[in-house]
Amino acid sequence: MEAGRVAEAAPGVEVIDPYELGLDELVGRGMRWDEMEAELCARAARQLGATSLTVPAALPVGVADRLRSEGIEIVPDEREFIRRRRSKTAPEIAGVRRAQAAADAGMAAAAELLRDAADRGGVLRLDGEPLTAERVRARIRETCADLGAPASEDIIVAPGAAGASGHETGTGPLPAGVPIVIDIWPGDERSGCFADMTRTFVAGAEPADDVVAWHALCERALERVYAQLRPGVAGKDLFATACEVFEEAGEPTQRTKAEGEALRDGFFHSLGHGVGLEVHEEPSLGRSGKDPLVAGDVVAIEPGTYRHGYGGVRLEDLALVTENGYERLTSFSYALAP
Repeated sequence: MEAGRVAEAAPGVEVIDPYELGLDELVGRGMRWDEMEAELCARAARQLGATSLTVPAALPVGVADRLRSEGIEIVPDEREFIRRRRSKTAPEIAGVRRAQAAADAGMAAAAELLRDAADRGGVLRLDGEPLTAERVRARIRETCADLGAPASEDIIVAPGAAGASGHETGTGPLPAGVPIVIDIWPGDERSGCFADMTRTFVAGAEPADDVVAWHALCERALERVYAQLRPGVAGKDLFATACEVFEEAGEPTQRTKAEGEALRDGFFHSLGHGVGLEVHEEPSLGRSGKDPLVAGDVVAIEPGTYRHGYGGVRLEDLALVTENGYERLTSFSYALAP
């Protein structure tokens, strides 16, 4: 059914038609689909004359067992498949650009709602009603969808303490004067590629001094990371650069926490990750990010710092690693004021 689309998208890929492998016969035998999948893989390998197959680590056990029953060696090699995904093709980069343009527009739509809202008794109100996380989320999703890059239902619009709890999506009326973390990852429909970005806003009242200080740390971390972002630099080294900024200000990081401790305050997560056909993919920009960056990597860079039960600040950009450095794909302002 998808052979035509595959041939158009990847002309060099050989398509083996399941019907040529006896799909109708297997259906006629009353075989279940999960059984047919393993059988068809075995028949395809036999047709190709394969004696050894390099496979992703996520290959279903049932398929692997069926192939082994044919005497075929199964060699899991996740790094081989990561390598193929790392350096983005021109159509993939174009798709990421479209997704990021939608993300910028979605963030602008969210900022407009926050900017137009007013503080009424400590709650943001707009058009006579409390402005809710749900309303902001709906506006973001509508804007991104109009640009051909829908955003999922669980994008983050998290005020105060919710913004300091990882991936809490945020619900209900938005309070005035507290940090609101907005994290969105629309996906381009034409290419299947994603973008990823985060901004933190304070609306309706002046931000607290600690929030302003945290925001400045996030901007400083981004600045220092960008100064080093180029092919050949390992993700863990970029993470270390960001950690230094927070540690210099007395904020805890994954490098300074006690072994075995679950960090809930400070810069408690990694610096970022690759983005492409999945929102989170290689390379890692964290403690385990040993692989050097390569030209064609698309990376999300997201320094942040938080206080559990209170709130936090995160800023996230998307960047394309080029032959000589990088191109920042995110164009939206870092400003705390929406």
